[in-house]
Amino acid sequence: MYPTRRPRWIRNALATATVATLTVGLLACGSSSPVAPSSTPSASASPTPGYSSVASSTTPVAKACGADQLSELTRRQKLAQLIVVGVTGAADAQRIVEKEEIGGIFVGSWTDKAILTSGAASRISRGSDIPLMVTVDQEGGRVSRLSALGIDHVSPRELARTKTPDQVRQIAAGVGRQLKQLGVTVDFAPVADVSDESDDEVIGDRSFSNDPAVVTKYAAAYAAGLADAGITPVYKHFPGHGHGSGDSHLGVVQVPSLAQLQNSDLVPFRNLLRDPGPAGVMVGHLIVPGLTNGLPASISRPAIQMLRTGVGYGGPRFNGVIFSDDLSGMAAISARYPIEQAVEKFILAGGDVALWLSTDRVSSVLDTLEKAVAQGRLAPARLDAKVLRILRSKGVVTC
Repeated sequence: MYPTRRPRWIRNALATATVATLTVGLLACGSSSPVAPSSTPSASASPTPGYSSVASSTTPVAKACGADQLSELTRRQKLAQLIVVGVTGAADAQRIVEKEEIGGIFVGSWTDKAILTSGAASRISRGSDIPLMVTVDQEGGRVSRLSALGIDHVSPRELARTKTPDQVRQIAAGVGRQLKQLGVTVDFAPVADVSDESDDEVIGDRSFSNDPAVVTKYAAAYAAGLADAGITPVYKHFPGHGHGSGDSHLGVVQVPSLAQLQNSDLVPFRNLLRDPGPAGVMVGHLIVPGLTNGLPASISRPAIQMLRTGVGYGGPRFNGVIFSDDLSGMAAISARYPIEQAVEKFILAGGDVALWLSTDRVSSVLDTLEKAVAQGRLAPARLDAKVLRILRSKGVVTC
């Protein structure tokens, strides 16, 4: 990896521009001596091609958004962009990024935080042809992975009880600035779940409120604050974990039926995604009667397509990045599927970025995904659409 070299599509664009300049110069030289008309023109003679036909043959054809960037990536490199994995520290991150050119890393509670404080995460990202998503769970309160670095605040529920939305936006912007200085680019927050659980249950005080309107207002404020600081926020856990039957870290969780979710858990997502800004959405491992046919939402095509299209819950179309919840450390998934199968199921269901907790099986996951493309389960056009969403989120593509 070479931090100072230009990405390949920029080098190619410069080369193309040089060739185009030379071509224009040659055409200009050729046109400086007009052709003398024939002294005995014939009505049946073929007309001499005019310069307009030469010009039309050299007029550049507009390319689709992101075409140059996508054309420079191999199939495996495209698939690698769909992966964000937990790392133990800087050496682990450097190794897997160099080996498989993955799309991002996850800084968890077990990660040596020197990867952030030393600037290693930023250096590794800059050394990649495509910058990394450097991700973390930093919600505040019980889920504060960086509290040892001085980044924390009271729980979301307490924020909603004691602060105005404008104050929460400022608090989140402060958190975002601290994250930015450490090289973090994506925060898996805010929680957009509606919950009446006691504070210490799985969602509990991670939720702003059991009132969908309050959740909408405060989640929007928190996401806006992160975005103000240049951090990508991620709303979670679609379609709503707040009234689940248990903890998806520990086993299967069922939530109320789709009909029941419409006026509660789905309301914040329906409203927040009408103007999502740079935000992504994380899909939870939640069985929804009437929607997921007994599967967790994270690997259910009907659930993810409902999020993508808005059809089925009165929401807007969403063309941002869809993340999975952790696919390796939560029993709702890991007890049923090995990581290779879980990632494939999530991607084929319509998700964009598969998240899990360790680097040891990244290569076997990519092997599985390559087979999915080769065998026709994942169409190349669908893969390109996922990669394009990710490149937009990273600021690599701006169209």
